[in-house]
Amino acid sequence: MVVCADVGSTFTKVVVVDLAGGALVGAAAHRTTADTDVLDGLAAAVSAAGGDGYPLRVCSSAGGGLRLAVVGYERLVTASAGERVGLSAGARVVRVCAGPLDASGVAGLVEARPDVVLLVGGTDGGDAQVLTHNAARLARMRPRVPVVAAGNAEARDEVVGRLTAAGVPVVAAGNVLPRIGVLDAGPARAAIREVFLRHVIGGKRLSRGRRFASLVRGATPEVVLGGVELLGETLDGDLAVVDVGGATTDVYSVLAPDEGGAAREVAGTLWRGRTVEGDLGMRVGAAGVVEAAAGQRLLADGEREVLAAAAAARVADAGLLPVDAAGWAVDARLAGLATTVALRRHARPGPDGGTGRDLRGVRLLIGSGGVLRHGPPGLAGRVLAEALGDHGGGWAPPRSAQVVVDVDGVLAAAGLLAADHPDAAAGLLRSRLSGVRFAAR
Repeated sequence: MVVCADVGSTFTKVVVVDLAGGALVGAAAHRTTADTDVLDGLAAAVSAAGGDGYPLRVCSSAGGGLRLAVVGYERLVTASAGERVGLSAGARVVRVCAGPLDASGVAGLVEARPDVVLLVGGTDGGDAQVLTHNAARLARMRPRVPVVAAGNAEARDEVVGRLTAAGVPVVAAGNVLPRIGVLDAGPARAAIREVFLRHVIGGKRLSRGRRFASLVRGATPEVVLGGVELLGETLDGDLAVVDVGGATTDVYSVLAPDEGGAAREVAGTLWRGRTVEGDLGMRVGAAGVVEAAAGQRLLADGEREVLAAAAAARVADAGLLPVDAAGWAVDARLAGLATTVALRRHARPGPDGGTGRDLRGVRLLIGSGGVLRHGPPGLAGRVLAEALGDHGGGWAPPRSAQVVVDVDGVLAAAGLLAADHPDAAAGLLRSRLSGVRFAAR
């Protein structure tokens, strides 16, 4: 047996898995006790799930998760590539800077309060002047922020040397864009994970001792992406996942590569990707849902004021749960709007963070998040159907998608098990995502 736990900003979710075949043995959730020590809520959830005494694996997005800034050479090429890599690494990208950093650029970085800076720039063997200039600027930045250096390989030693000499924690990784049109996310993702575990988790003061930091294996969004990638390997067709959380709404997609499209795009393509909408959530991000929906003309006449008041109550009390049909109706409306806006942003190309991913061929859409897992019968189906019926948002919805809900939160657990227990992880996904068409083996 092994216990897999996801310590979120609002709730801590735990599942107990039998490694022999991936069966789900127990599951429970508890309020995340960031106000005291997150280990308190984790211990309560583990005990409620029947997991006391078993090995424990943890992922976390508590304390705001991982805030990442990208500093690149050119906005449409290396900076864009770095942003995509950061999103795939489970980060919330809070700022993207392109070109030589000046005083205002550094001030903007400080204001964004990143946990990590991803420094990229240039293809291997290309111009390194901007990359080394930006490294020098980051070396003088106050406060110092850990840096992942993933730019031109020929300038790597100089970049690392400048940052190290200034006392900046730095991890070197392979270039995210070694050649035009070739996006290599793996090395930078691993380096971001290393910095997250070494510097970020402990720095958020979520726990008094070191045990929690030693248990965490990655940021929750990165771990979930690992589960989604594993699921994608077992399916017939493309898939997408929408995770509606308290603070953010994340969209993951696994698409069959289009070699012609990848070759045409100078910043490269991640066919297994993720976007995070930091202004869309059911509690901390509820006000952002109303604002975004109003901006995209998704609200009926007179609806904005009513929803804004309900959202404000949820922002003020992240632990607020519906107690009657009216409360669930508000949560369902917020979830439907968050899902629709998040999918639009994920699929549309454009300056608002859209990736231009073609979701028309998606055969499976998975809904995740507390509102979809714990809502009354029919709520999750209505929320996801609303998004699939969105034909006016500048994107093409999936033509024929099977819809399921991750009712047990197994995607995170599968991601925690995927590296060393892939059969158990796959078995868990097969057993809990009922009705899904898996590929013949």
